[in-house]
Amino acid sequence: MANQKITITTLKEMKEQSKKISMLTAYDYPTAKMVDEMGVEMILVGDSLGMVVLGYDSTLPVTMEEMLHHTKAVMRGVTNTLVVADMPFMSYQVSKEEALRNAGRFVKEAGAPTVKLEGGQEMAETIEFIVRAGIPVMGHLGLTPQMVNQFGGFKAQGKTGEAARRLLEDAKILEQAGAYAIVLEAVPASLAQKISAEISIPTIGIGAGPYCDGQVLVTNDMLGLFEKFTPKFVKQYTQLHRQIKEAISNYKEEVEKGVFPAQEHSFDLDPEELKKI
Repeated sequence: MANQKITITTLKEMKEQSKKISMLTAYDYPTAKMVDEMGVEMILVGDSLGMVVLGYDSTLPVTMEEMLHHTKAVMRGVTNTLVVADMPFMSYQVSKEEALRNAGRFVKEAGAPTVKLEGGQEMAETIEFIVRAGIPVMGHLGLTPQMVNQFGGFKAQGKTGEAARRLLEDAKILEQAGAYAIVLEAVPASLAQKISAEISIPTIGIGAGPYCDGQVLVTNDMLGLFEKFTPKFVKQYTQLHRQIKEAISNYKEEVEKGVFPAQEHSFDLDPEELKKI
């Protein structure tokens, strides 16, 4: 799908044609530009930035101002990729009116075309309210990190028949409310497969097996940049953390030994100009 402007209509067509959707997170201009240039269909400006960029222990402290700041940077780097702005904790739970106001800030102030929020049927009315105002909404079911305290930690969801039935029902309700896609996080692969088959909108899996319509990973995890912990469902495609630390070590050593900067890294005066000093 490279070199084609991606819209929510594109995603629906990809599902209908059984074409897999790729999605990665980005929190800054250079990362967003690289993801866009590689033809990835979607970028999530995730509130995961609280943990992998800002150093919080969870996503809960992330503010609207922080999310707007990073979303603006991402939007500057994107040409074709569809950007999804994550609505942070307590930016949409208080009332549907406040949710719409904050979703509108992502569109008006940051330029994001779509937003994402967590929750099942309890969020259906809010999603419908935002969608009616003209802002596309992506849902998020399963392990919803903003509910980490209620879940008692970052635990897989939908592991019993009853819990799985509720997640399937929630997915159908979010579709009816107008969500254009749903993230399924840390749910059994067989459940994600059933949900994907029974709703007409794309499912984007993270720790939800191979049967979803697309996949998303936190880029910092995928690149091996975040070493605090690595979820089971993450595949590290490289180890940039180790490479960057090695480069920093080499830089420090060369500065200490006077090897850097060398002549080719320096500017100098013309000898005739030097005589005038």
